[in-house]
Amino acid sequence: MDGDFTYADVGATATDRQPEGFSRLWVRTRIGEGDTDFRTAACAVSGWRMHRAMGVRVDADAESAVEGARVRVGLGIGPLRLHAPCRVVWTLDERRRTGWAYGTLAGHPQCGEEAFVVTRDGSGTVWLTVLAFSRPAVWWTRAAGGLVPVFQRRYADRCGTVLRRLVREGGRAGD
Repeated sequence: MDGDFTYADVGATATDRQPEGFSRLWVRTRIGEGDTDFRTAACAVSGWRMHRAMGVRVDADAESAVEGARVRVGLGIGPLRLHAPCRVVWTLDERRRTGWAYGTLAGHPQCGEEAFVVTRDGSGTVWLTVLAFSRPAVWWTRAAGGLVPVFQRRYADRCGTVLRRLVREGGRAGD
């Protein structure tokens, strides 16, 4: 990958490392049970469906999260829409874990990385973990101070709520 990321520790979320000088976010939400719920959740996360169902505008140069894909996330409405350019830094597709992370590019209001990982544990419970490290990249996110982590936590909680709803809507046949 080329060096247009706005931070040095590209890929750190894959190893759950928190680079020095960054705030950490870790939110885990129970999504469902069994293989069908796992597959439904994995597809929704990898194919941008979870984000879009949250009302997030996702402009990506790939139909699903693949390493190197450029993604521009849009939050908000109309002239208040915030555009945040990112690039997928890693993906994971295993029998009991799937997910990906993107890192910030120039123009993003934050600097860092965010990962979305769906797991199925030994008892069959399906979980979504949102893991991130970040710090402000522009004056107005610095000025927002303690509000940014609150917003990030609410966003991660909303990811879990929306994914759980998508899984419920996806049915449980074949489990």
